[in-house]
Amino acid sequence: MSGGCSIRAIWILNSLDSVVFSRRFPVVEKRWQAACKSENENASEESFSYAVYSLLPADSELASAFVERKQREGSARGFGIRVSQSSKGSDSWVDDPITRHIVGLYINKEEEGENNLLWPLILHIKGNYFIIVLPLVEPRYLKAYTRLCKRSDCGNAIGADDSLSSLLLDLPSITGAFMVAHAIGDIISADVAEPEVVVSASPSVGGLLDSLTGSIGISGISSRAKPVAAPVASSVPSNTAVAGAVAADAPKIGSRPLDKDALRTFISSSMPFGTPLDLSHSNIFTIKVNGFSSSDLPPPDLKQPAWKPYLYKGKQRMLFTVHETIHAAMYDRDEIPDNISVSGQINCRAELEGLPDVSFPLTGLNTAHVEGLSFHPCAQVPEHRADKQAVMFSPPLGNFVLMRYQATCSLGPPIKGFYQLSMVSEDKGAFLFKLHLMEGYKAPLTMEFCTVSMPFPRRRVVSFDGIPSIGTVSTTEHSVEWKIVTSGRGLSGRSIEATFPGTVKFAPWQTQRLPSSRSGFGIIADEDSDVETENCNNVVNIEEFLMDKMSNDLPPADLEEPFCWQAYEYAKVGASPF
Repeated sequence: MSGGCSIRAIWILNSLDSVVFSRRFPVVEKRWQAACKSENENASEESFSYAVYSLLPADSELASAFVERKQREGSARGFGIRVSQSSKGSDSWVDDPITRHIVGLYINKEEEGENNLLWPLILHIKGNYFIIVLPLVEPRYLKAYTRLCKRSDCGNAIGADDSLSSLLLDLPSITGAFMVAHAIGDIISADVAEPEVVVSASPSVGGLLDSLTGSIGISGISSRAKPVAAPVASSVPSNTAVAGAVAADAPKIGSRPLDKDALRTFISSSMPFGTPLDLSHSNIFTIKVNGFSSSDLPPPDLKQPAWKPYLYKGKQRMLFTVHETIHAAMYDRDEIPDNISVSGQINCRAELEGLPDVSFPLTGLNTAHVEGLSFHPCAQVPEHRADKQAVMFSPPLGNFVLMRYQATCSLGPPIKGFYQLSMVSEDKGAFLFKLHLMEGYKAPLTMEFCTVSMPFPRRRVVSFDGIPSIGTVSTTEHSVEWKIVTSGRGLSGRSIEATFPGTVKFAPWQTQRLPSSRSGFGIIADEDSDVETENCNNVVNIEEFLMDKMSNDLPPADLEEPFCWQAYEYAKVGASPF
């Protein structure tokens, strides 16, 4: 099989584990069956037990296999690591967290066959839907994964060839299948608007991007035009954005639960015969609405990429917007260091005539402790060098995400402080916040808003008592929200201290079954609401008593919500400094 990405089939299941949409690609499936026939004919007697399953399952068979896997693995995502409940042949037996996103299903499990593994299946959860994409891989990789699922040891040794990581590195179709799954998820959720690109005359105000580009700004981005014929006017009218406006062309799909017509149109246009070409919904929508005219045809000597179906003609400009997020887990304990990282993306809009190549230089990659970089498919990234590299890209139409990055953060977070919650009784807790905002940050950096949320998803909030030093407080059924800085009243050029002592009262703790019958580490027991009254009279040991009671048979954190425990919760802060 040649390189690249081809998709064998796509399934979408709802929250009831029923297949509500499916699409198979016969052209790709013929290639798979031919490869399977060749692989099985050449298989030795020793490897005969790893003969591959060559047929696609029916929708009902896949749904049954998906339910069986959820029961075996504990959830739709699964454990991701080998635990006591893991069985030989399961995904968690491989002992790699990536198996929560790249899964395998055993079809017709009641037949107890060993050759019916369907893999690799890309699992993407969006809203109430499970999106499963099956890319085309060579049968030998399926055999290799089957062996991994049955070996006695676990985990991936560094540098080992026989590991899931080394296996996936040889499969570029996995990356393409993830892109397909996310594109379909955006259509299902109607989240198909183009990335935000803000037109603003204000200068750059710092951040990781400036350190990577040397604060070059737009003037440092160079474009080298290709020798092409005169550009053809686009049949799509371009939006004229004023200062502070957002340039976006793609309309949103309606908010219907599942628009099958939109899915069929997108799939048939973006991946004809199962081969993804252009997964941009805005391009697909524009072509569907406007089509092509004779004036839209490019010159015969011009190789036009799929992501730019129309050529632009008009005033040339390039716009960049950086969305950068600081993630910080602050423990307020000397023995546990705070964990601070930064992630972001660079959105771009290039209104350039013809098909120019644009050079985007990056420097100081090692100094900035960059841990991960990913680029738009239109970008050509050279081999990573010591501390700098130049990214060359041919920009598509409209807004797009040019680059995403992750790095450790050398600067302190814009919000520092601590949060304490102490249960003074089974249904009442005392809390204290003490925060410092914008400490060490100077103008022109501005904090546009800051909200602190105390979620209690397993307890119902009845009331709270407390007055913060600044801001307003509101409650929902399962949370207390403290708005310190509201939109329109930004904080710039100074730091402030905000405190909030108070108490929160919950509805009485009742005997209940948690929503999920299984946690990441086994069956969850029923909660007992009976209180041992003789212990309650002991004032000295009340705190110890409450901790023992609420920790009794307390399940570990759910893998989907790692900070949220049954009795003790956490606080999260959302803010926008800049």
